[in-house]
Amino acid sequence: MSALEAILDTSGATPCLRAPCPGLFRDALADGALVRAGTTIGALEVLGRAVPLVAPSGAFGVATQPAGPRLARRPVGHGDALFTLDPEGVRGATDTTVATGEAAGASGPVFRAPLGGRYYGRPAPDEPPFVEAGAALAGGETVALIEVMKTFNRVRYDGEPGRVVRVVPVEGADVAQGDVLLVLE
Repeated sequence: MSALEAILDTSGATPCLRAPCPGLFRDALADGALVRAGTTIGALEVLGRAVPLVAPSGAFGVATQPAGPRLARRPVGHGDALFTLDPEGVRGATDTTVATGEAAGASGPVFRAPLGGRYYGRPAPDEPPFVEAGAALAGGETVALIEVMKTFNRVRYDGEPGRVVRVVPVEGADVAQGDVLLVLE
């Protein structure tokens, strides 16, 4: 199996993404992440094998996990809720695809992702970010972590000294190789 598609349930007041089969749900997106068709929302461990879980066609909105403890691996049955989607919340969320496109057209220099994966702008959830808007950058500085297959890769800035105008991706967003991470001046 290359990937499983979550079930989109639009019968309630808010759309919901549900488990397509029993297993252990893990590697979940962070609350507040933008979900669209094809977005990897986590993985479903079935018979000891982790399979990527993607949002189906028609899925769109800001993801929120159901109330309860946040477990690294949460047991789910067929049809159990994984996320609710708030299409109205998108106005306040950062759409990393749109933001990256806008950043690509920026008049100043940009710093791009050297590889694709899940973006983390801080070393740990309770730690300050590596860089913020207004921060001065020098060569060799760590600006982010990109997770690929449970391996965290340090992304180091290797350009000329500069200042950060904007950090483009949101915490926990998926980025592709070449996506803009930082807009610089």
